[in-house]
Amino acid sequence: MSKVMSLHDAIAKYVESGDSLCFGGFTTNRKPYAAVYEIIRQGQTDFIGYSGPAGGDWDMLIGCGRIKAFINCYIANSGYTNVCRRFRDAVEKKHNLLLEDYSQDVIMLMLHASSLGLPYLPVKLMEGSDLEYKWGISAEIRKTIPKLPDKKLERIPNPFKEGEEVIAVPVPRLDTAIISVQKASINGTCSIEGDEFHDVDIAIAARKVIVIAEEIVTEEEIRRDPSKNSIPQFCVDAVVHVPYGTHPSQLYNYYDYDADFYKMYDKVTKTDEDFEKFIQEWVIDVKDHEGYLNKLGLLRMAKLKVVPGFQYAAKLVKEGE
Repeated sequence: MSKVMSLHDAIAKYVESGDSLCFGGFTTNRKPYAAVYEIIRQGQTDFIGYSGPAGGDWDMLIGCGRIKAFINCYIANSGYTNVCRRFRDAVEKKHNLLLEDYSQDVIMLMLHASSLGLPYLPVKLMEGSDLEYKWGISAEIRKTIPKLPDKKLERIPNPFKEGEEVIAVPVPRLDTAIISVQKASINGTCSIEGDEFHDVDIAIAARKVIVIAEEIVTEEEIRRDPSKNSIPQFCVDAVVHVPYGTHPSQLYNYYDYDADFYKMYDKVTKTDEDFEKFIQEWVIDVKDHEGYLNKLGLLRMAKLKVVPGFQYAAKLVKEGE
């Protein structure tokens, strides 16, 4: 049965206020921006955000006040903003974001443990660091938010070695995952080219999964080379055809990240006023993703297309130049 939906309908049906939400990708790579824009347009809010290396996708939702609690390791538009500005503003100035900080390794392992259905995860990581002893979200606050675990972590004895302890960390229970892929079949089988990051884990772990795809193909076509398929169709609830859906981030084998857009975003996120203008211009005043592409313009998008063999939008220089 075809799972193809419009972006509007997929977000309206599968993204609910208060969800434990997770996105695929990595900082400026394969981030589902088109879905983030649509969430902002539709108004869903109060999310519990779980994220590996995050980027402007989460920064926008934080800046718009849509994230209630953020469980993260770091958030940056790599190469352009070392720490995303709306996130930093929410933590340092507004104090309106509940934040819990784990190491990157632990976050990624927690998401993997979620795909395995484990009740908790024992790790040796973070031992002896402030990440173990300093909690961003207190036990008292955690008890007021049902979808948050009661504790950040707990030291427990190693049952297989007397006298040794390990750190037990909670395992996320994800409501919704949104993942960008290069190709998806109409039934939801997905092919991810390049690094998969934590995307397969969150697709398996989440109750609801939306996939935005650069290309949609038939089931027969995507099964011609099963070794390239990363996410099985039974994990996926909605497939959305969204060309350039990860812009301004890159999509391996298809297009590079938009350096000019990231430079612009870095500037406009320095103040509340400029950020609000940006959201109004690029999200609210743009009806849908088609309108967003029209605003970007064909020439701008064409310049982002990768050069075969380079996998970047490399500028080819003629001999003698």
